[in-house]
Amino acid sequence: MTTRTLRARLLEAQLDLADRRERAVVVLLTGHAVTHKGRLVNELDHWLDNRHTEVHALAPSSEEQARPYWWRFWRRLPARGRIGIFIHGWYGDALFARAERRLSPGAFRDRLAEIRAFEAELAAEGVVLLKLWMDIERPVQRRRLQALQADPARAWQLGASDWQRHQQHGVIDALGREMREATAAEHAPWRRLAFRDPAAQLEQLAGRLHETLVEPMSPPRPLAETTIDEAPAPPSIRCAEPRVSAPMKKASYAAALAEAQGRLARNARELARRRIPVVLAFEGLDAAGKGGGIHRVTAALDARQYRVHRIAAPSDEELAKPWAWRFWRRLPADGRIALFDRSWYGRVLVERVEGLAPETAWRRAYEEIREFERQLLAHGAVLGKLFLSISQEEQLRRFEARAATPHKRHKLTDEDWRNRERWEDYRVAIDEMFARTQAPGAEWSLIACDDKRASRLAVLEAINRRLEVRLAAPC
Repeated sequence: MTTRTLRARLLEAQLDLADRRERAVVVLLTGHAVTHKGRLVNELDHWLDNRHTEVHALAPSSEEQARPYWWRFWRRLPARGRIGIFIHGWYGDALFARAERRLSPGAFRDRLAEIRAFEAELAAEGVVLLKLWMDIERPVQRRRLQALQADPARAWQLGASDWQRHQQHGVIDALGREMREATAAEHAPWRRLAFRDPAAQLEQLAGRLHETLVEPMSPPRPLAETTIDEAPAPPSIRCAEPRVSAPMKKASYAAALAEAQGRLARNARELARRRIPVVLAFEGLDAAGKGGGIHRVTAALDARQYRVHRIAAPSDEELAKPWAWRFWRRLPADGRIALFDRSWYGRVLVERVEGLAPETAWRRAYEEIREFERQLLAHGAVLGKLFLSISQEEQLRRFEARAATPHKRHKLTDEDWRNRERWEDYRVAIDEMFARTQAPGAEWSLIACDDKRASRLAVLEAINRRLEVRLAAPC
């Protein structure tokens, strides 16, 4: 195939990808220094329609360092129909940190395990991966470095790290081999791109990308199930008793509320001072009082410190990305608080019960959720998961009260009535959710909500306890 023909076919395949919007493509180039990575990406960008292409070759910003490691990659994932090109990406971080002994052997293996999980999730969500290892022999690399350094017009391209990578050639070669063996998979194989004339390399790269674009999509493979070490016993919604014999008195409630909110305000200030992020996920049955509970929490906080995310049906932009993208992008910076009014658990609740996600997708989500929450905890975040429970009788009473109150009617929808008809289906899904996502540091708090006042105090108490456990832990 001639270069002209290859270029035309590649562009045609890219435009077909953009038109169909069935999948996204991620191209990763990593490997040895001075192997034409930057030049190849620039040339490839000229071959492609760059309206549908994104290139990422950035060091982490202060904004990115203030969030979990994978946040900066999740937020840059291309939408369906687009191509994202990453120079080094998540592989360069692991490779060079280990070569420089900033990562221990165990931490390096842990990072590779995270990469496997990340790429498996992407593949299951319709993201196609093309991973290229840029290879060069050490003597050839040295001659190229010397030639670049001796050329005034190109010497600026070299940095101190290039010579450092040359000195580490053998180490990088061995680590690269270990990395490729650990992360190669049917959905994410590695390809070798040997150093040669840039024009020949570009043709090889373009040919690989063309093959990737025209290859038929494979059905997603389920993620491997993992066990949770020393997982605490999960709660069960069937064990909750939301009914109350007598509601809490208003006077005693007001005093207890003021004390609990003052305690929360003090805890939040200390978390901000220590730059500890907090993620609070509120789930519950319809009309259980999530909004009221969240309002009592935020009333105790500095408005500059928190943000409430009300999760509804995904937007068109969110539907074009892997399902977890819209939660990753909303994670708080260090010292801030994010409150989710409904959360990533919708995948295994409403999407499961209402048939909005195929069974393979919501079953896969348990493992994806555990990995997501593990990343939050590894970053040092406090994770609070609250489920607000209510009896069928009290839910009906609140529905009828909303329908009869003009300024509350907007809260009651046809969907609420439909969900009520599937009460038992939701109870089964809720118990399975508890059982499969209960983990150390990510335990569920089950709040009985037939008494609104008592339930709001219980929400504040559950959050305060979790924050105080974190503040009491050694730094």
